[in-house]
Amino acid sequence: MKELTVELGERSYPIYIGQGILNDIADLFDRAKLSRKSPLLIVTDETVAPLHLERVLSLLSDGGYAATACVVPAGETSKSLAQLEDIITVALQTGLDRSSAIVALGGGVVGDLAGFAAASFMRGIRFVQIPTTILAHDSSVGGKVAVNHPMAKNIIGAFHQPELVLFDIDMLLTLPPRQVKAGLSEVIKHGLIWDATFTQWCDDHADKLLALDPEALSYALYVGCKVKSIVVSQDERENDLRAILNLGHTIGHALEAVAGYGELLHGEAISIGMVGAAKLAQQFGYAEDIHTVTKGLFQKFGLPVDIPSHLDTDSIMSAMMHDKKFKEGTMVYIIPTEIGKVEIRKDVTTGQVRQIVELLKGES
Repeated sequence: MKELTVELGERSYPIYIGQGILNDIADLFDRAKLSRKSPLLIVTDETVAPLHLERVLSLLSDGGYAATACVVPAGETSKSLAQLEDIITVALQTGLDRSSAIVALGGGVVGDLAGFAAASFMRGIRFVQIPTTILAHDSSVGGKVAVNHPMAKNIIGAFHQPELVLFDIDMLLTLPPRQVKAGLSEVIKHGLIWDATFTQWCDDHADKLLALDPEALSYALYVGCKVKSIVVSQDERENDLRAILNLGHTIGHALEAVAGYGELLHGEAISIGMVGAAKLAQQFGYAEDIHTVTKGLFQKFGLPVDIPSHLDTDSIMSAMMHDKKFKEGTMVYIIPTEIGKVEIRKDVTTGQVRQIVELLKGES
C-alpha cells in the first residue's frame, strides 16, 4: 500500500493507494478516529451500489461501525440541489449527528455530491472519499465539493477536506473502457502541468494503462495524487497556484454544460479543453510542438480532441461567462508553456477563446 499526505496543518489527511486495501477499511477509519458511536452514511450511485456497496457495509459492520446507504442515480445530473436535499433527508432519517461522517463511494459525481452534503449538514461534518473510478483520483483529493446549476458546473459548492482517501485498485477493474479513457485524461493532465517525464511515461505505457495493468495503474494514480497533493498543500483555496489544476477546464466545463451533462464525460470534455489550451499556447508564441504532442497523446488514449460540431459556439461562450474563472471581460486561463509546465494567464480575452472554440469545431 502506498501512502501520501495532503499537508494542510490540522486539516491534513492521508491518501491510501493499493490493491485489496478496502479490506482494511475499519482499521483505516480507526486511524482517522471516526466515531463508532455515531452512524455513518454511505452515498453511492446505482452503478456502483450493485458492485461494491454490500461489501463495504459488511466490512464496516464487522469492524464495529453502523452504516446505512443512500443510492442516487448515476451520472452528472445527480449533482443537483434536489439530490442534495434527498441526501440530507436520509441523513436526518437515519440519525446522523455532529460526530457522524458521510462516506462517498463512487466516482467524481458521488464524491462532489456527498462532500457537499457533508459540508452542508449541521454546518459541516466529517467525510471520507472511496473513489471507484480513475477520474476520481483527481476529484477525491483537495476538498472541492459542489453541485451544478443548469447554467454552470460546480457553481454551488465549498471547500471541505476529507478525513482520508481510500483508493483500492481492485475496484477499478469493473470500469467500462470509455470510463477508463476518460479517467486517464486527468492522469495525463497532471503530467502536462507538472512533470514532463511522467507525461512521457504515460505515452510509453498507454497500452498497459488502458488495459488496467495493476502495477502501471497504481504508479500512475500515485503520481497523479502526489502532484495534486503538492499543489493543494501549497494553495488549498485556489488563490494562486491551485488554478493550474484547471488546465483544459474552462472550455471543458462549458462543453459539459452545453451538452447537458451527459453527452460528454468530464475527462472527454477536458481532453478537448487541454488541446484547446495547447492551441492557445501557439498564439501566445510558445513552442509549436506543445499542441502536436498534446493532441497526439490524447488521440493515443482514444480521447476526443475536437468539439462536436452540433454544439453551438454562442452557447459554449455563454456557458463560459458563468464560469468562476471569468471576470471583467477576461478569463483566468491556464496555458502550457512547454510539456510539464504551465502559466496562469489573466489577460485571455473572450475573442481569443472564441477563436479556439471555432478552431476546435473546424470552423476557422
